[in-house]
Amino acid sequence: MRVFVGVMLAEALWEPVAQLQSALGCGRAVAEENLHLTLAFLGDVDVPDLEAVHDELAALPVTPFTVELAGLDPMGGADRVETLVLNARPNPALEALHSKVAQAARRAGVVLERRRFRPHVTIARFGKGFGPGAAAKLGALLQARGDVVLPEWRVTGFALIRSHLGREGASYEVLAEYPEA
Repeated sequence: MRVFVGVMLAEALWEPVAQLQSALGCGRAVAEENLHLTLAFLGDVDVPDLEAVHDELAALPVTPFTVELAGLDPMGGADRVETLVLNARPNPALEALHSKVAQAARRAGVVLERRRFRPHVTIARFGKGFGPGAAAKLGALLQARGDVVLPEWRVTGFALIRSHLGREGASYEVLAEYPEA
């Protein structure tokens, strides 16, 4: 099962994100129910290991904190833009939760990729057809709204989420939720 641990975006922020997606006018908008901030990507995990991950995550205490998304950034490889993201402002509580989740996954035997934690919410994806027209639209949005700041939202837990890959992109299924204690 392809899984990750994340925080689903508060419904109160769906409309401001939809406005940004609409203003972009290109790419494939991430559906509101799929908007999330990834804490740790676990990759393909079999059921016994997934149960061990669940047990470790369930034991983590969650202290509520707020997150603020500010600034749009294109992300991708050296040769093309793959996604448009809203960055999370630096946040010690979010960093601490990421660290606890990563440690829990490792205790459960999951080998995590070594990469810097850059908290963000992906709002649009671009396919191989990202060309000059899409680049112009993206540039216009970044010029007009690149410094956008969304209202803070209160994080009161996180979830273990399964990713289903399909022709229209990924859809997500929450397998378990870990609310504040």
